Amino acid sequence: MAWDKAAPQPSVIRQLLPLIIFFAVLGACAWIGYQIYLSVNRMQGTISERMGKKHVVFTKDGVKVGVKHVKHENEVDATQRYLVNAWNLSSNKSAAATGKKHK
Repeated sequence: MAWDKAAPQPSVIRQLLPLIIFFAVLGACAWIGYQIYLSVNRMQGTISERMGKKHVVFTKDGVKVGVKHVKHENEVDATQRYLVNAWNLSSNKSAAATGKKHK
């Protein structure tokens, strides 16, 4: 009778084959991920070096940009000049609106 016969047991290789395939796929994914990690780090170093030559530095606080050939005093003077001009223009408009002359 058919139920008296025991079903043949699969061999050890057949039982381990899915596990071997899983580890092979997992290893391939890990290798690809590691290669991507190395490439990104290499690109980041290259980009930082190139941007450093253009006076742009990446820090934990953000990006710092250096300006070539501009002294701090000249920069402050220009900023103050714009603020004074804006102040004068705004005070002239308010004087013109009230009809008073500004000194």
